[in-house]
Amino acid sequence: MTPDPGSGRTLGVAVEIPEPYGPVLDAVRLGLAPDAGEMPSHVTILAPIDVDTDVLDAVLAHLAAVAARTPPFRLELRGSGTFRPVSPVVFVALAQGISACEQLERDVRSGDLAVETRFPYHPHVTIAHDLDDAALDEAYDELADFHATMEITSMGLHEYVDGRWRLVREFAFEG
Repeated sequence: MTPDPGSGRTLGVAVEIPEPYGPVLDAVRLGLAPDAGEMPSHVTILAPIDVDTDVLDAVLAHLAAVAARTPPFRLELRGSGTFRPVSPVVFVALAQGISACEQLERDVRSGDLAVETRFPYHPHVTIAHDLDDAALDEAYDELADFHATMEITSMGLHEYVDGRWRLVREFAFEG
C-alpha cells in the first residue's frame, strides 16, 4: 500500500513474520508483484497514518509502554483467505494469535495514535493486493495449504520514506 504523503510523517506498526516463514511468504509475494518487497511479510497492527513530526517522541513512548505490558504470543498461520469482492486482497489467515493481535491493535491505536479505521480490524498476512483476478487466484491457490507456527516477540514502527517502508524502531514485548 502506498500511503498518501500528507504533512508530517507516515507511520505504521506491524509484527514481522520471522524466519524461516517470512522469506517463504516474501518469495510468493515477489513472484506475483516484484514491487511487493517494500516491506517483509507481516501482520499489520496499525495501518499507515500521517502524524505530525512533533508527536513522534510521544508515539515512541506510547509504543514502548504498550510493548512493556504485552507478552510474547504464539501465532499460527494456516491457509489462504480473501477479502474479495469487497477488496482485491489475498492473505494468509491466522489460526492462533487473533485475540493477541486484536488486543495489541487496540492498545496501539490509542493515545496519540487513536485514529478511526476504514474497515474493522482483521489480523492477516497480505500476500497479494490490487492485482488482476488471475494473480489473486494464483496466490490463493499457492498458499491454500500453508501452515506455520511461531512466537511473536516484538512489533516494529515503520515509516514510509522515499517510496519505501523503513523500520524506525523495534519494540520487544516484555509483559
